[in-house]
Amino acid sequence: MGLRNSGAAYGILLAGQTVAASTLFWIVFPLFQQIITHLGEQQELSYSQQVATICSATLLHVCYWTRLKWVPVVAPFHNLFVAHLCSFASRVSFFFGGALFSAVFFRHLPALEALPSFARIAFGTFEVVIVLFALFCYSQELERLAKAIEEPSTTAKPQD
Repeated sequence: MGLRNSGAAYGILLAGQTVAASTLFWIVFPLFQQIITHLGEQQELSYSQQVATICSATLLHVCYWTRLKWVPVVAPFHNLFVAHLCSFASRVSFFFGGALFSAVFFRHLPALEALPSFARIAFGTFEVVIVLFALFCYSQELERLAKAIEEPSTTAKPQD
């Protein structure tokens, strides 16, 4: 694949990951607020929200693993400040996933008055893990992009 095609493929796959991650944040953030404000109460995602969550996480994984396997990271330009912004975005994107995981497993579940069925616990755990892992993959992708954007500066010696 030529460099021009690699850049376009990388851009499309990164855009797909970004859309999927944004959709996950858009769907999950209201649930996160409900969990925090209503500890111990079972929170319900509608069927359409569950489907959208699974589809978004799946899209993110497909774009991520496709990029990782077949498409190199292509930096559109090199800039130390923008590289730092990408690295910051990488970490911020995963903070939310970590906060959601912490709220659900360490704060919300122990407060439940009655445990849900095993099937519901298993599916809920699967859903949280797939979303959390998708956000981790996205943060890895942003970190790789940050390194690619920063690359020329890493070999340059600092000025005295």
